Amino acid sequence: MHPPRRLVLRSLVLVCALGSRFSFAAPTPPDASQLTKFFKAVQFDDAKTVGAMLGATVNANQPNPIGGEPGLVLALREDAMKVFKIFLDHPGTNLEARAANGNTALMMAAYKRNRPAVEALLARGAAVNQPGWTALHYAAAAGDDELVRLLLARGAQVDALSPKPSGAVTPMMMAAREGHDGTALLLIAQGADRNRTNTEGLNAVQLAERAGKTRVAAALQRGAR
Repeated sequence: MHPPRRLVLRSLVLVCALGSRFSFAAPTPPDASQLTKFFKAVQFDDAKTVGAMLGATVNANQPNPIGGEPGLVLALREDAMKVFKIFLDHPGTNLEARAANGNTALMMAAYKRNRPAVEALLARGAAVNQPGWTALHYAAAAGDDELVRLLLARGAQVDALSPKPSGAVTPMMMAAREGHDGTALLLIAQGADRNRTNTEGLNAVQLAERAGKTRVAAALQRGAR
């Protein structure tokens, strides 16, 4: 037996009314003062303010109008680890969101030699490799052998090339240029091409010499024998 038509119509009206009542309006974009408050809280590791505003007032991937860094990247740059955890746990956070200069959270964590953050990001699936600069470039430039080993173990491309405008350098070249012969030799032992040259035709030894790192250049030359 079918229900009376009048009852069906009343049910449809009720459903439509409830749907209208509980529909979600698009959030209002934050104004300049709200963004200033939010990103200041990120910088000062104010977890309470960030937690209250994140998602409700400010999108998790909103870039800072000053500097162009998403909150996750900014938190790592400022060593704001309580706020970093809030971003990491937030379901709307994009781990691959880039700053205006191209930095991702993993790259910033490597640059800051923040191993706990690197491990936490990797555990959440952060990408080790991407075109251009990589976290391995930054770890090599910092001379952090532990991070270099960790990233290589997670599949980092040992001869990843930086963007051509920056010279198309590899992580091993970065280590040599910054004076970290131990890191450069470690990368060579892990398969880095010691003979690769950048867009100027310079190899790691020549880059070290140009940077005044004669000890590093000598160490690399000895290691080639």
